[in-house]
Amino acid sequence: MLWSHIDHLAITAPSLSAGVEYVRGKLGVAPSPGGEHPAMGTHNFLLKLGDTMYLEVIAPNPAAPKPGRARWFGLDHVEKPRLATWVARTNDVRAAAAASAVALGHAEPMSRGKLDWLITIPADGSLPLEGIAPTLIEWRSEPHPASTLPESGCVLVRLEAFHPEAEKIRALLRSIGFEGAFSLSAAGQARLVAHIQTPSGMQRLS
Repeated sequence: MLWSHIDHLAITAPSLSAGVEYVRGKLGVAPSPGGEHPAMGTHNFLLKLGDTMYLEVIAPNPAAPKPGRARWFGLDHVEKPRLATWVARTNDVRAAAAASAVALGHAEPMSRGKLDWLITIPADGSLPLEGIAPTLIEWRSEPHPASTLPESGCVLVRLEAFHPEAEKIRALLRSIGFEGAFSLSAAGQARLVAHIQTPSGMQRLS
């Protein structure tokens, strides 16, 4: 039986420093260094949101060779830091991608240091349904990366989404067995809002 839950939020940025400052300004807490993704020419910083949930700041890595393909998460075209999309952890990423009511891309193997996973990536590097549809991930290594991050005092309370094709996204979530604190409303413009409890109170990323 397929299941999926929120795994992490993705803040895309033109540079890691810009993304880290964006998160620090919004939440009052700075992410910690993560690592590099050689296959994609990107690198990241991470902020713990729970034992199996985190926030990722991801940006092109100027020290890495450009990949011979489009970078993931639309990072070839990012102009400013923003909450671009979210990633759903599943027990079988290939089955979930095949069952999805929306094309989410091919499930590909990726790694960073000792971490290994399978993740869906559209061939053109775009974000399905403007990032409101999730990227799917299946971790192939233990423990979950969030468990090794320093405590941040931050917890994701709710992820709120708006999209003109809300019913299509609801069908997608049903098809991958999704459960979690995610609300979806029909709206003229696609956007995500993360409600995060921080040491200084409830804050929002959008």
